[in-house]
Amino acid sequence: MSRNAGIITFNKVSYAYDQNKPVLTEASFSIRHGAKLTLMGQNGAGKSTIFSLIMGKNKPDEGAVNVFPRTSIALSQQVMTRSYLALTIREFFEKCFAEKIYTIDPMIDDVLKVVDLLPKDKETATALKDRIIGSFSGGQQARLLLASALIQNTDVLLLDEPTNNLDKKGIEHLTDFLKEYKKTVVVISHDADFLNAFTQGVLYLNTQTKAIEKYDGNYFDVVEDIKLQVEKERRKNAQLSKEIQEKKDKANFFAMKGGGMRMVAKRMRAKAEEAEENKVDIRKEDRSIRPFTIPAQQDLGATILKLSSYKVIRDHKPKDIKCDITFTRGQHIQILGPNGVGKTTLLESLASGHADGETVTKGVKIGYYRQDFSNLDFEQTVLECLSSLVKDTSEERVRSLAAGFLLTSEMMKSKIGLLSEGQKGLVAFARLVLLQPGLLILDEPTNHINFRHIPVIAEALTKYKGTMILVSHVPEFVSQIKIDDVLDLSKKK
Repeated sequence: MSRNAGIITFNKVSYAYDQNKPVLTEASFSIRHGAKLTLMGQNGAGKSTIFSLIMGKNKPDEGAVNVFPRTSIALSQQVMTRSYLALTIREFFEKCFAEKIYTIDPMIDDVLKVVDLLPKDKETATALKDRIIGSFSGGQQARLLLASALIQNTDVLLLDEPTNNLDKKGIEHLTDFLKEYKKTVVVISHDADFLNAFTQGVLYLNTQTKAIEKYDGNYFDVVEDIKLQVEKERRKNAQLSKEIQEKKDKANFFAMKGGGMRMVAKRMRAKAEEAEENKVDIRKEDRSIRPFTIPAQQDLGATILKLSSYKVIRDHKPKDIKCDITFTRGQHIQILGPNGVGKTTLLESLASGHADGETVTKGVKIGYYRQDFSNLDFEQTVLECLSSLVKDTSEERVRSLAAGFLLTSEMMKSKIGLLSEGQKGLVAFARLVLLQPGLLILDEPTNHINFRHIPVIAEALTKYKGTMILVSHVPEFVSQIKIDDVLDLSKKK
């Protein structure tokens, strides 16, 4: 097959969840063999749905998705399927194949090495295959998801938010691998620096036209191109508006003259109408959420939380660390450490309010942003989820708050489980605003979130006047936030 041949082609593809939720309308594009592309679009636009169409899990309502014969495709999902959490590593990888693979153990070792998850000690590496998926951190699970796609050795690799939960070392390792990768890769990610390191073009899902636009260049090039398009369209419409008004004024002038001038006035009105039709729909850029404030719980004392011990993972084994830490009102703390050291486990225990070694001041409300959103009820609608926090608040206020987080009236009727991961994140932030916590615990709050929202979220966290504990692997995000102290779990104690 020629390297320029389309290995995947969309031919006038239309797809909708229902009549009111079109994702694509007569979209046409192709992906050539060996291409490394970014799939861009705002939260909830339907990027993961496009992957499902490529995989054949969803079928187009109209048009055709054509995959070159005998092309194999693997998908690395952005979140671990809940039913997989009880599987062992070996069982997890066995599910990647339709038939029994008798030599799977060395194959597992090979891909775990690629994602930097293989212990150096042979005995520990063997024992690792019998560990339960749910016992791994979010970052380690992200590496396992990537490894599950790599182990299949397919012609096309679809990666859905592969850097979520990955630490700096993990992202560097993945970037180096993809730079050297010779096959076709399409990546959904909001990490611009990661994308710009290896991708050569962008497929942009335009939520206004429901079409896919293809661009050469990197993430920042496309953002700049779209900005220039918007400005060009605005200038064209401004010029047309000026011409339209001039023609209407002339039409009114000639109409007042009467007689033969009425025909001139009629022609002027026709030209004005023609100019009106030539106006273009100005492209709508991805919107950012409105600035917001997370109100802090009032009437609390200076001490919010005391910690006398916590657990970390060293050499794949838990270890108790003795400490004497007091978290005070208004203090912002960042927790550091590589994937697998126990950051999420520590946050989960602190969020429970009664972990070993933890003493939370009585009456403190804890707001917890979980990276997997498992503290949200996926069967509730968005409206039910938000309204349940504020019994004495009107539905109108709840809807107004939700609109600021780009949660439309249509989304308010949807169940949480049907939202995209990015939309779930916006719901989680809206919940924190309504909860007004005294202790705010955040585990990777920028995962899945559109890059346009990041500065708004950073500003809200900086202005939060309560106690905040943050885990984030995104230094650009953390640099925008007021951080008073750091707890590094990787330090030997």
